[in-house]
Amino acid sequence: MLVGFALLSPTANRENLGDTPMSTPAPVSTHKRRFRLQSDPVIFLASAGVIVSFVVLTILLGETAREAFSQAAGWLLENLGWMYIGGVSLVLIFLLGIFASRYGRVRLGDDDEEPEHSLIAWFCMLFAGGVGAVLMFWGVAEPINHAYNVPMADQERMSPGAITEAFAFTMYHFGIHMWVIMALPGLALGYFIYKRKLPPRLSSVFAPVLGGRIYSTPGKLIDVLAIVGTTFGIAVSVGLGVLQINAGMNKLWDTPIISWVQLLIIVVITAVACLSVASGLDKGIKILSNLNIAVAVALMFFILFTGPTLTLLRNTVESFGIYASWLPDIMFWSDSYQDNPGWQGKWTVFYWAWTICWSPYVGMFVARISRGRTVREYIAGVLALPTIFVVIWYSIFGRAGIELELSDPGYFTIPVVEEGDVPAALFKLLEQYPFTGIVSAFALVIIVIFFITSIDSAALVNDMFATGEEDKTPTWYRLFWAAMIGAVCTALLLISPDTGIASLQEVVIIVAFPFFLMQFVMMYSLLKGMSDDAAATRQVRTRHWERTDSAEKLEEHENRPAPGYDE
Repeated sequence: MLVGFALLSPTANRENLGDTPMSTPAPVSTHKRRFRLQSDPVIFLASAGVIVSFVVLTILLGETAREAFSQAAGWLLENLGWMYIGGVSLVLIFLLGIFASRYGRVRLGDDDEEPEHSLIAWFCMLFAGGVGAVLMFWGVAEPINHAYNVPMADQERMSPGAITEAFAFTMYHFGIHMWVIMALPGLALGYFIYKRKLPPRLSSVFAPVLGGRIYSTPGKLIDVLAIVGTTFGIAVSVGLGVLQINAGMNKLWDTPIISWVQLLIIVVITAVACLSVASGLDKGIKILSNLNIAVAVALMFFILFTGPTLTLLRNTVESFGIYASWLPDIMFWSDSYQDNPGWQGKWTVFYWAWTICWSPYVGMFVARISRGRTVREYIAGVLALPTIFVVIWYSIFGRAGIELELSDPGYFTIPVVEEGDVPAALFKLLEQYPFTGIVSAFALVIIVIFFITSIDSAALVNDMFATGEEDKTPTWYRLFWAAMIGAVCTALLLISPDTGIASLQEVVIIVAFPFFLMQFVMMYSLLKGMSDDAAATRQVRTRHWERTDSAEKLEEHENRPAPGYDE
């Protein structure tokens, strides 16, 4: 059902542009890399150098580094938050336009290529990129936070109006808008890699703008930023997950919430992720992601049928209406009247920056598993399927938590909201349900597997960004990137659990800004590439390529039409 996460080998006779079968492949370049590396030495060494330097300087400078990160991130949140809010909504409008246009029928691959994965497997794989772990962390805590600290400050705390507003903003944060941030690079990567047959790197997306310079300094800089952003973005998720795992272990076995326990958790998760990386996508991510979605859905049904079932079912139906009716207003709300100063910087803008930071990684992963689907299928599936699941998930977990808070005021709001013990929210919910120990243990397993698949997927994508045109690299390259993600969390927690994770969150906001600007260029580049191909004067059923490993070849290939258009 799933095939390995192998890099495409774009070889063929470039003279054959008609309907005839593919001719004898041209030989693949076998030039030697410097430093005996099989990946691009500039991208590989620069990315590793930036990450290692960041970790070392953060440890050495300690509080000084934290203060610098805090000031830079604070300035961005305060002065450019409105840009993030409007920009992400603009991406949504752009993708809906592509969906409705003639480009929607273009296939991400050859004309007659079929999807590699079934719809169910594809859906499960979408959550392997790390988003499932975020749902586990915030499933109970976010609606409680927003019902208590109302975003627009226009409702009484924990009132019906406040609860409705809380669910509206929660769906806004984790629904379509979060997924459009990842869908855009995924669509662009899928088009230029599987239709244009360019190397599997983020820089390939900018070929219509940069031309042959995607192989020189500008392109390499883009790929270095992609690897650094992926590493930091996943490290934030892993760091938050470690805190939640530690909180769960504390509830189950009175394990102390302390640095050495959290460091041990990181080591174990990273080690298991390395085993998954070594086994490849088919054996690793496939098994883990399918298993985890099944267990997560089972946990959701457990909460539904052992809790206030009728209330949760009603809330699920209402939540779809709440989301649809509130979205047009809140998707452009930037609190210009300062009704709740600082709220959007802490929540919406941070979520968008965080998601943008790791969007190249999720985009590459989603593009790879979406090969063979049409652009219209891709946009509909990536935006609709996860959003439906998100609405159902928060309707059940979020409302279950709110019902407990309404029956016992302070049960969640004091520890989770006022004291900030967000990692313990899920386990405090499970304490009030039957079979607490067994169910909490299952929840821990779900969280751990989600983070293992996150590191696994990120390591594979980082390797693709660093390698580009190579067909395959030794396993240790992917193990290296997995270890780097674990090392970032480990090093930062050596400072202190709170300071380390907070510093990383602030750094993610800083790193995300260039990616945010690149998304606008990405939209232009994708539209230009599709428009140029659609303007071809003659129909081409399929296009065969030889390896694009030089600027001259790229320029030559850019003048050729792509298949998929029937004009």
